[in-house]
Amino acid sequence: MSKVRVCFLGTPDFAVTSLKALLADEHFEVVGVVTQPDRPAGRKLQLTPSPVKMVAQAHGLKVLAPESLKSNQLILDEIQSWGAEVGVVVAFGQILTQSFLDSFRFGCVNVHGSILPRWRGAAPIQRAIEAGDVESGVTLQKMVKKLDAGDIIGIRRVKIRPEMNALELHDELAVLGADLLRVELMDYVRGNLAPIPQDEAQVTIAKKIEKQESLIDWNASAKSIDGKIRGFVYGPGTYTLFQGKKLKLHRSAAAGSAGASEGAQAGAAPGTVTAIYDDHISVACGEGVLKLYEVQPESRNRMKVEDFLKGNSLKVGDKLGV
Repeated sequence: MSKVRVCFLGTPDFAVTSLKALLADEHFEVVGVVTQPDRPAGRKLQLTPSPVKMVAQAHGLKVLAPESLKSNQLILDEIQSWGAEVGVVVAFGQILTQSFLDSFRFGCVNVHGSILPRWRGAAPIQRAIEAGDVESGVTLQKMVKKLDAGDIIGIRRVKIRPEMNALELHDELAVLGADLLRVELMDYVRGNLAPIPQDEAQVTIAKKIEKQESLIDWNASAKSIDGKIRGFVYGPGTYTLFQGKKLKLHRSAAAGSAGASEGAQAGAAPGTVTAIYDDHISVACGEGVLKLYEVQPESRNRMKVEDFLKGNSLKVGDKLGV
């Protein structure tokens, strides 16, 4: 069988893993890549190409980086001239029209970082960790105009460990997504696999994370706060206030109900420091106690709590969040 000609659309590191898998697979030929335009990055805000663009250029591929594919006929005509049979979309970052999806012989498929129909939308990895899900995964779906609603071609699953953060889950899902392209995509193109419709009754939405969600509400449970800290490590991060300044929270663990083993003060108000140890501090929450292991004071680098305590006068009874 001749190679399947692929138009690849993607932007961040998550997509790079899939692009590299297709480039290394003798069954596929990537005939061109579409990605987001160069964006300012770093302290000097220098225009920087996307991770996908850098890989594509290193392999001598044709690359297009339009601000939008909608109504950009010159760009659309060039993509059509590549003669791709299928569009592979991985974290591209733009809405695609139905006419574009239909312009390939086998349509467009999408690698999505959740077990659809759970967590359709912009932030599936972060929301899964935040919600305390015990399982996540990656889905290969046949794309339709409605967001993440296409028929399912294949799924890979992974357990979410209690200490796992969103960056770690991201890396595992990126590898599993690439495997879906190597196996299920080829089976689909060959006609050996029929996509399965999603169960609309099971849909949940992974809405875009807003900046104001980064501020920790100590009235929430320790478990939910820990989930948010681990989930938002992938962006935009979390913080509380300490002595009127931002204190970013990087690594934590929920200790469950307040008890002597955590040095917790009975009835302590949410946000109260209830115990101080060499490697962590315990903070009362609306339910349970949160252990903080790594933090980042305003205008400082990330550090372990033991180093934070050396330069800050923190004592039992002090309150965070004020």
